Amino acid sequence: MCKPFIGNHQFNLIQKQANMLLQALQATDPQVAVSVRDSVKYQIWSEFPEATEAQSRLLDHLTDARTEDEVRERLRALEPYVTEFPPLSDKKLKALFPKVKKLTVPDLSAVDFRRLTYWSWTEIATNRMFLVWVRNGQPVGIEGRFTPVNKKGACFLCNRQSELVLFSAVSKAKPAHTPADYYKAVGQYLCRDAGVCNRHITSEDALERFVREVTGAHDSSHES
Repeated sequence: MCKPFIGNHQFNLIQKQANMLLQALQATDPQVAVSVRDSVKYQIWSEFPEATEAQSRLLDHLTDARTEDEVRERLRALEPYVTEFPPLSDKKLKALFPKVKKLTVPDLSAVDFRRLTYWSWTEIATNRMFLVWVRNGQPVGIEGRFTPVNKKGACFLCNRQSELVLFSAVSKAKPAHTPADYYKAVGQYLCRDAGVCNRHITSEDALERFVREVTGAHDSSHES
């Protein structure tokens, strides 16, 4: 049995492609199913360019499904291969946010770490938001302010239309020859409900860009 190798966002992408295959199998024109199957295979294979032979077989088992029942069954069979978000503790979280003197950590036992690409929580009283993401194997913590938007829009992470909040953080990146009081805030609109967002995000690219812009990190080093 393979070790888990599918990230949460990758599993979401696989689910999305599997749903496209399901719709194609319901079409009356067999050529539609053939065309969609080829596209689905390409999209999934592109996400795993370094897959081992065993991993490739698991992915092919899904894309080769010929019936709706087979698609659903083989998609469920991939769930044990989804990698879990690294376990966090109060101590680890406080280390990620050392400048926050009184960090209020939510009940970690209530968090489902099985299906997370990132984790976030808010402190309503202080309008602060905390986001944790794992970059190059190391957790990265971003602290910022959140502002409810009270309307629907596109989340910058999952690209869905949803109720949004504006998350803004002060960038640590400082261009050369800037004055000592240089200040830059980086803001993005994201889902108010992080749990729903985590079940729809299909790429970490936007999150990577946001974290780099805030932390100023351009290599594998960790800056909290």
